[in-house]
This record gives sequence, C-alpha cells and structure tokens, in this order.
Amino acid sequence: MNARDRRLLEGKRVLVTGGSRGLGSAICKEFGSQGASVAFNYSNDAEGAAKTLAAVEATGARALAFRASVLDEAALASMVKDIEGAWEGIDILVNNAGMSQPLPLPLMEPSDWDLVMDVNAKGSFLAARAVLRGMIRRRGGAILNIGSLAGIRLIEAPAHYAASKAAVKGLTQSLAKEVARYNIRVNCLAPGLLEDGVGQSLPEHRLEEYVRHTALGRVGTLAEVAAFAAFLVSARNSYMNGETILMDGGL
Repeated sequence: MNARDRRLLEGKRVLVTGGSRGLGSAICKEFGSQGASVAFNYSNDAEGAAKTLAAVEATGARALAFRASVLDEAALASMVKDIEGAWEGIDILVNNAGMSQPLPLPLMEPSDWDLVMDVNAKGSFLAARAVLRGMIRRRGGAILNIGSLAGIRLIEAPAHYAASKAAVKGLTQSLAKEVARYNIRVNCLAPGLLEDGVGQSLPEHRLEEYVRHTALGRVGTLAEVAAFAAFLVSARNSYMNGETILMDGGL
C-alpha cells in the first residue's frame, strides 16, 4: 500500500480531553476513522460520552472513555496510567476541554475568571504534564492544543475566555521549544465560530455580524475542523512545531 493511501493516524494511540460533545466528539470520531485508537475524558455528560464511544467504535477503532476532570490531577494520572496499560502508550494528546461564559468584565466575579482560566489554561497544562512523561520516555509524540480566534484577534469576546486562549497559545510556543529534543511536536489549532460550541451562546445578531464579516460567509463545521486536526497531528505534518493555526473562514 502506498504511504499516501494509508489512513492518517493508522496505529496511533490518542487521548482527547473533553470528548463527549461538540468539537471534542467530532475529533474523536474523525481520529477513529483515520485509524487511531481513541481515548477521551468527560466531566458530566455521560450520555454524550456514550454516544461518542459508540461512534468511535463504529469506525472499527478501539475506544475508551473516562469520567475525569482536567483539573483533577489524581484522576488524570489514573486515566493516563489506564490508557498506557491498555495500549502501551499515548502517541497524541488533543487538549480540547474548554468552557466560556457570556459575561462582560464589570459583571464578572473572580470565581468566574478563575474557573475559565483553570479549565482552559491550567487544564491544558495538567493534561500535557500527565501525558508528556510517557512521550518523553518513548522519545516521540504530538500535542495539539485547541485555541480560539478570541485568543489571537481583536474581537468581542469574554475577557476571561480570550485571556485563557491567549495563554494556550503561549503554552504551545514554550512547550514546543522545550520538548522538541524528544521528538515531540506541539501545535495549536484556533478555530473561529463553529456550528456548535461556545460561539452558540452568542446572541443571534452577533452571529450574523460574524458571518457578514467572514470571507466565506458562514461559520465553520465541526467535521472540517476535526479533519484538519487529524492532519496537524499526523506524520504528514512532521515539520510544523510551535505554531498556532487560525481557521476562521477568512475574518
């Protein structure tokens, strides 16, 4: 079989954080269809997790689901240990777990700021730390952090969300430099508004304004972002490191 005919992630072992719904679920399904074994975690959405698990298994891929918060260090360590025990390693981490709140800064409580910063930025740090130890031992791997247009461009977005996604961009750059010596690549995919996810909490007029200013005249689909994510972590993208790729339809 020609190398170009092989599925992008054939034989790879993947962990996706926040895989029970939205973009995380779409990434799990796409990665499974590209030949990867896919594990994911979720916090509360057991029904969504069951659907994602079934969808990944329907592609013929191996799948594992774990109820664990990205802020629970012990649960993350236990999950990674279980995945490595079952599959003898993790090749790819997708830091997708995230959240937002439609709050203007004057109405934002410190607890609101802390929650969004913790889930989006600290959660990425904790998950990466848990997985990197095995990647370093095996001298190889790829990490994809899911950022946001809000962390890069001057747009109207909740301040804590924008700050947390800007932090993810900075984490990507620093970590990419730090672990490159171990043949581990770290990149960031920053989507604009999608058909599902945090952008759907926006008022209708804000969504219409976004579409009006976007060159393609529409929001993105989960499937097309998931497909690009699969390419970014694949061996066909072996010379990209420390980059944040904006995927916003041409805003």
